Amino acid sequence: MRQDFDGQWQELAGEVLSGMKEWRLQHAQATLGEIERAVDERLGKLRVRLLEDVAMASDAVEAGMSGEGKGIVCPHCGVRIEGRGQHERQLTSHYNQSVRLKRRYGVCPKCGAGFFPPG
Repeated sequence: MRQDFDGQWQELAGEVLSGMKEWRLQHAQATLGEIERAVDERLGKLRVRLLEDVAMASDAVEAGMSGEGKGIVCPHCGVRIEGRGQHERQLTSHYNQSVRLKRRYGVCPKCGAGFFPPG
């Protein structure tokens, strides 16, 4: 994992906590449900950042997908995968948060199956 994660995560966590404190000061009469939604919204931002960073730090991100996909064969027909460059994949996590993963992509020249390495 990248060494700078700790500092970035701590900074974002600090922003989440101070933002929650500020929200509470502005919403002194908030119900428990409103407080819970505010907490979930703020923690959701930290959660997405953690998901993106941890997924992208996986060895599977680059393993075998450099160049022409050397080392990776199609599980369907056994033909070596051809690299097709780097693509961004956007997923939706819990609380409707958008997670973006940028990884190398490969395609089987025989059957056309696409591969986006897992993390």
